[in-house]
Amino acid sequence: MIRYILKRLIYAIPILIGVNLITFFLFFVVNTPDDVARLHLGNKRVTQEQIIQWKDERGYNKPLLYNEMEKGVNAFTNTIFYEKSFKLFLFDFGNSDSGRNIGYDIKQRMWPSLAIAIPSLIVGLLLNITLSLFITFFRATNIDRLGLFLCVMLMSISSLFYIIAGQYMISKLFHLVPISGYDYGSDSIKFLILPVIISVIYGIGSGTRWYRTLFIEEVEKEYIKTARSKGLSEASIMMNHVLRNALIPILTGVVVLLPLLFLGSLIVESFFGIPGLGSYTIDAIQRQDFAIVRSMVFLGTVLYIIGLILTDISYTIVDPRVRL
Repeated sequence: MIRYILKRLIYAIPILIGVNLITFFLFFVVNTPDDVARLHLGNKRVTQEQIIQWKDERGYNKPLLYNEMEKGVNAFTNTIFYEKSFKLFLFDFGNSDSGRNIGYDIKQRMWPSLAIAIPSLIVGLLLNITLSLFITFFRATNIDRLGLFLCVMLMSISSLFYIIAGQYMISKLFHLVPISGYDYGSDSIKFLILPVIISVIYGIGSGTRWYRTLFIEEVEKEYIKTARSKGLSEASIMMNHVLRNALIPILTGVVVLLPLLFLGSLIVESFFGIPGLGSYTIDAIQRQDFAIVRSMVFLGTVLYIIGLILTDISYTIVDPRVRL
């Protein structure tokens, strides 16, 4: 098991390095520090002195990869690549272009994102699996057809409709929960109920339809026919055989959602005024604060790789043959 995990960790290193290099190339070679300075200054007649001052204040005045003015190791460390890209491997995110500490902001904003993402993931996963098992149990019947119709209908509706309809009906019409905003501590629950409900409802259509496909494939296999010939009930087969053998593709689907646990939902957090990492990224893009965008891209890559490794480990628990 340890050898298997180490092998996966070694595979992840080139991926992380490659993403970091691509990000550096896009933000500092394609879009040079001078271009970034002009965007932030926002003046049509920006002088070279203003550009140099802006770069000096934010550490963009150094050479990209190699500093000829320095000797030894300093020739590589006193560069933009080391300060803005290499330090990300140490989780030193530095300061944003507006001067705020990015690491501090991430630590503060990750909790609201987790408060929405974890309940949405757990409740959504349990609800989708339960509904898909129910539909599969009544496969090839009117219940199955109705369930598929409702799933396609839910998938066809934009998430913005659920957000606007939920805010109007639950918050504005019935005044059950606040329409937007956030507060820390126990008071945060009333601000999280509506975003979690909408996140769960929005994922029912695609999630239930996806899990139903997995369960239908398992139901048609030979070992299910053998289980029926032994006299096992259909409910027992669904729970003890179909669900268990469909865990690997289910885990594959869950790993895609793991980065969202930290990075949050861009749309939901923005519309509900939740100060999470999703709204943090959106605000950075609107302000053209590329230091924050680079950090969030790197953090998202790390979380996705961790999710893949955790999924591989869970595979070995569900099916030990995967180790081979």
